[in-house]
This record gives sequence, structure tokens and C-alpha cells, in this order.
Amino acid sequence: MATLAAALPRVDARPRAIAGWLLGIAALVFAMVVVGGITRLTESGLSITRWDVVSGTLPPLTEAEWQHQFALYQQSSQYQLMNRGMSLAAFKGIFFWEYVHRLLGRLVGLAFALPLAWFWLKRQIPAGYKPRLLALFALGGLQGAIGWWMVASGLVDRTEVAPERLAVHLSNALIIMAGCIWTALDLLDGDRPRHDRPRAWVWPVAALLAVQILWGAFTAGLRAGHASDTWPLMFGALVPDGILASARDAIADPVSVQFLHRSLAWAVAAAILLVALRLWQAGAGVRALALGGLVLLQFALGVLVIINHVPIPLGVAHQGVAALLVGATVWAAHWSKRGRQAGGRA
Repeated sequence: MATLAAALPRVDARPRAIAGWLLGIAALVFAMVVVGGITRLTESGLSITRWDVVSGTLPPLTEAEWQHQFALYQQSSQYQLMNRGMSLAAFKGIFFWEYVHRLLGRLVGLAFALPLAWFWLKRQIPAGYKPRLLALFALGGLQGAIGWWMVASGLVDRTEVAPERLAVHLSNALIIMAGCIWTALDLLDGDRPRHDRPRAWVWPVAALLAVQILWGAFTAGLRAGHASDTWPLMFGALVPDGILASARDAIADPVSVQFLHRSLAWAVAAAILLVALRLWQAGAGVRALALGGLVLLQFALGVLVIINHVPIPLGVAHQGVAALLVGATVWAAHWSKRGRQAGGRA
């Protein structure tokens, strides 16, 4: 046995290197969420009507290739119903953002797959982490399929993607980002349960934030941000007439969807601010400040988006800060449930 052990390559786990790599992946996913927001707000998401995983890596390089892509777009419902008469120059503008979004997706895939293979072959992955990394990789592959499933919903008989598919696409992206951050923190700070810190808040707040983000996706998909441009009243009332006349209105009626999203914002902000205060008192430090500061910023951005008729910069900032708030929640939750042991840095 001793001879066999000596013949095997030496196991040299590198938790800090893998943690840094995962945080880099999380940053790339965050960039994709931001670019995805730009793509949505500029109505660019349906400009590329084919899912060419390999050949689509390069943009059109000749005038003939541009004309071909434009001709494909002209067959779509969005062009026929909303953009008929669009010039080639205008098409190039919307094509750019969808191309960057897809290119980032390919980059994330490569940035995950190649280092994962390297760490695996070098036997540098700590014990117990291979299944987690494979699960994150699988979620990334699924995200690409969800993206095309989402785009396909908008190519026939409508001018935008299906809101429920947009919600799935955004939710899965944030799950991947959160999973990368949590796993990286386990590698850096330890993965043993902690019982001496406030931790009962984690799942309730995570669920509340998830619901709010889900309704934010429906708000975006239905362009419900344009339904009302006043705050805190809608059409002169706290609860407008006809709100939620049926159960389906909660996900299909723009006025009802905006009402739910802005109403939930109060509950999310209050809950997270209370948690941030409790964490500050428990010694969470900058984690508590990040959590409280980001939820206040997000609330303010939501109001500004509505009263300014959803300008692109504010809309993109609102989506980006939502992703940052997810990251801050994961960071604080990990400190509460795990984190460094006694005597280490908290």
C-alpha cells in the first residue's frame, strides 16, 4: 500500500485559489445580469434569431453577413409588429447588446469549464467539493438552454419574450451567482455550522427577497414599470381600483404586477434593515452595512425608475443593485450560519 500511495500524484488542495476562481465567476455572472438588463431595456433580446453556439461566437464581419442577420430579424414578430422600417444601422445597435450578452455567456462557460478541468486533473479540489462544482457547472449549461427557450418565446406572435421565462432566466443566473459566492466563502471561512450568531433570519429573508426579484422580473417582462409614474400613490390611491381582479392578474396585468412589486418593496426593505441592525449588534461589521446600505439604495432606485418613466441607466442600475443585494445577503447569511471559528477573523 505504501508503494501504491507513493506512486499516485500528490494531492495538493488549493481552497483559496478555487475560492478566487469562483468569486471571479460570480463577478462575470453579475456582469451578465447587468448586460441582460441593458438588452431588455433597449429591446435588443430578439435581434439574434438563431442559437448558433459555435458559429455565433463571431459577429457579422461583412456587409453580406449583416444583411443576412437583418433579413432573419425582419422575419420576426418584433420587427413585423413594432420595428417595421428599421434601418440596418439601427439594427446593428440592438444586435450589439444581444451579441455581447451571448458572448459573455460563452465566456462564463469557458471560464468555468477550463479551470474546473485543471483543478480536477491536478487533484487540487478539496474533499467534498466536486459534487458542488459539478452542480454549478450543470446550472450554467442549463442557463444557456433557458436563455434560448426564453428568446424563442418572443419570435412568434409577440414583440417581447414571455415574462415567466424571463423570470426563470434571471432567477437561475442569481442562483448560480449565489452558489459560487457561498461555495467560495466555505472554502475561505470554513463550512462548519455556527450556532452563536443570529441565523433564524436567513431562510425567511431569502424567500422574501426571491419573491420580490421574481416579481421584478415580471415587472420587466410586462414593461409594467410604465403602468404608473407616481409614488407612493398609484392613480391617486394607495390601492387602485380593479387591482388583482383575478389570480392571473398577479403575473399578467401590468398595473397589478407593478402594485405587487412596489408593495413588496416595503416589506423587503423593512425586513432587511431589521436584520442588518441585528447583525451589526452581533458583530457582523461591514456585512451588516453592505446589507442595509444596498437595500436602501435599491428602494430609492425603484422609486426613481418609476417617477422618471423607466430611463435605461436607472433601470439597469436597479437590476444590478438587485444582484449586489443578493450577493450581500449570501455574504451575511454565510457569516451567520458558518463563518470562521472562534479565534479567527469574522
